[in-house]
Amino acid sequence: MAFARRPWMRVVSVGVLALSLVGVTACGSTGGARTFQTQEEGGGFRLPGLGRGAPKAGAGAPAQLGDNGYLWRATLDTLSFMPLASADPYGGVVITDWYVNPEKPDERFKATVYILDTRLRADGLNVTVFKQIGDGAGGWTDAPTAAQTETDIENAILTRARQLRLANISG
Repeated sequence: MAFARRPWMRVVSVGVLALSLVGVTACGSTGGARTFQTQEEGGGFRLPGLGRGAPKAGAGAPAQLGDNGYLWRATLDTLSFMPLASADPYGGVVITDWYVNPEKPDERFKATVYILDTRLRADGLNVTVFKQIGDGAGGWTDAPTAAQTETDIENAILTRARQLRLANISG
């Protein structure tokens, strides 16, 4: 007999496959604390026009940016004091470069804003702020930021987006 597979081998093969899948899914993100080195959530490959922020399919749907234009513009306006590292209007992501306040040269900040919804809503926005402290020798160490900082930036962006929307409606 050249090749004979026994029924118990099939059970063992299925068991090994199931355990492998469980092991791979356990490697996923838990949403825990993030530092500058771990700021990117999810990572991976994303096709343009698919996933979060993709325009909804419908009869005669106009071509538009993938995310809320008011939140997008408000994000750029609110974070205009920080140097811009990356901006993706179709994916709804704005990443700033490190900003050093001239009054506190031993601290620097970096912000990442995710626009999660096409509607102007408070839960359609996620802001993450990263902080580093200088060690005096040219090196930087990650430090925690106050949770209120992220909330304050979210509120400032939402307030500016509402102002832009009202100006567009009345003007």
